[in-house]
Amino acid sequence: MKKLFFTLALVCSLQLAYAQKPDADMQKAVDKALAATQDAKKAAKSGTWLNLAKAYMAAYNNPAASITPGIDKATFSMMFKEKPASVSTVTVAGEEYEKMEFSHLDVYFNQAGMLTVVDVTKPSVPGDILGEAAKAYAKAFELGAKEKDVAPKLQEIVEAYYNDAFTAYSLGNMAKASDLFKGAADWSIVPPSPERNDDAAYNCAFTALASKNYDRAEEYYNKCLANNYTSEGNIFANLSECALAKADTLSAKNYLATGLTAYPDNASILTSLINLYLQTNEDPKKIVELLDEAKKAMPDNASLYYVEGNILAGISDFDAAEAAYNQALKIDDKYDMAYYGIANVALKRGEAIIAEMDALDVREYRKYEELSAKLTETYKGAVEPFEKCYEVSTNPDVKAAAADFLKRLNFQLRGVDSKYQEAYEKWNAIVGAVGE
Repeated sequence: MKKLFFTLALVCSLQLAYAQKPDADMQKAVDKALAATQDAKKAAKSGTWLNLAKAYMAAYNNPAASITPGIDKATFSMMFKEKPASVSTVTVAGEEYEKMEFSHLDVYFNQAGMLTVVDVTKPSVPGDILGEAAKAYAKAFELGAKEKDVAPKLQEIVEAYYNDAFTAYSLGNMAKASDLFKGAADWSIVPPSPERNDDAAYNCAFTALASKNYDRAEEYYNKCLANNYTSEGNIFANLSECALAKADTLSAKNYLATGLTAYPDNASILTSLINLYLQTNEDPKKIVELLDEAKKAMPDNASLYYVEGNILAGISDFDAAEAAYNQALKIDDKYDMAYYGIANVALKRGEAIIAEMDALDVREYRKYEELSAKLTETYKGAVEPFEKCYEVSTNPDVKAAAADFLKRLNFQLRGVDSKYQEAYEKWNAIVGAVGE
């Protein structure tokens, strides 16, 4: 999903006044336009449907009129003469807001005193106003209205659905958000809408999944897939979650296997697949078998071996994991994450040694010393691959992580040899510079 809140353009003139009309007037205008569509002669004219669409859109816009997110409280008070029915402090997405409730809408001001969210609670006309307006515009186009007169209006409706969906999402109403994102997605593909809104389809599915509407989530995720919109592969993990919620383990596995083949570096898919095999008491090594076909098709894809290494490291098969990472490096000797994986295996071996040391009886001091020496050698073995990772990587986050580990490792080893003390000072300085 995108950022929870978004700021629209600031109101450019303080002379704009709040001009809400009575609901009865808005309903009267809609009823009059609807009545015209019941007349056979008038219903055959595109202008009749354009007038109906305009009446609906006027009713939709009426409660908020010229109120726009981004203004401060003083400006809002000048533009909006109605007194709030209540004022309270609420927490939304971990942040505090001042909430004012009015007859037709609630408004939320952030801690800087800026209007952030406008939530219409009582529309001037009941029902799906945007949907009815869109239907009227589509009918007008069908009857000969010009594309240049209809397409921008449908786009406006899609954007209105989308913005309202984010308001609902930001306020935690996932079911309502899903309905509104669905409206945006559906109307973005109705002629003459100028552009399909794949974000809306994805967000419709995302919020449907959050509200446990699994059928809708699966439907709209699959629509995204049909349009090659995969959210960098995350959609396969989401589809797997839908399938599991419906107790369809086989489909869940198939979604993840397909996703892993197409996006071998996707951590969400990999984690979901490992967890699924563990939950079903199956051997996670079977996942490696799923990679075999991909390896045959892409023998020079180092990422496939990196994924295999991660799977094996996750089930503590360290020797096999190292072999997989090394195979990745045979294909690409500048593959930073393969070096990172080898170093991480060394750290995991160290964790196992420490656990063994902690389990010893106090009298087993010789065994303790043996394990301590083994731990030192294990830490030494992690230094070089982390250094290579730092050397070849172009990713600032990967370099920062490698540098931090090198700082910690050399600190642990500083008593073994003076070179580790010198290395600790070097990496400590690098980590410090990155943090500034």
